[in-house]
Amino acid sequence: MDYPGILAANLAIFAGTALIGILGYVVGSVFLSMIFAKAGVEGTWRAWVPVYNMMVFFKLGDLSPWLVLYGFGGAVLLSWIGIGFLFSLALFVASGLAAYRIGLKLQTQPVWVVLWLIPIVWLGVMAFNKAHWNVAVAPAQWAGNAFLGDRTVWQGLPAQRRDEPGHLNQAAWPQPEYPQ
Repeated sequence: MDYPGILAANLAIFAGTALIGILGYVVGSVFLSMIFAKAGVEGTWRAWVPVYNMMVFFKLGDLSPWLVLYGFGGAVLLSWIGIGFLFSLALFVASGLAAYRIGLKLQTQPVWVVLWLIPIVWLGVMAFNKAHWNVAVAPAQWAGNAFLGDRTVWQGLPAQRRDEPGHLNQAAWPQPEYPQ
């Protein structure tokens, strides 16, 4: 057996995979920082912090940012009994909901959320489209839900608009218009 050759091949595969992962992280962070800038987030450095960037993403998508920590925590803690992947799947679905809401606020057609199956592509499309952030999008249907709804207020992040404290009047919000 050629052990040095096998070791060299494994090291080459590891190095190639690490390079692709780092490149994907850098490109994704650049795209996220562009989206954050459109949304009015103060300090696009938030796009470069690994878990915090998804928390900000969820907040912009009208979801509780704490869902990210619940998903990661559940995936890690329950992976030893084989059900941690369910939390990862739930986190992916919730990030799809956030992507849908962010797409609405960026005035794109809702069908573009299908690209979230390849997140780097969706981030690129949203980062480079010419639309501006629309703050007049009605609050999400789940905004009144204590678990899913966003109730956090963070310095430097835009808060979800409400008609009155504690009450969401969706009839008063104009519906988004999509470019033709």
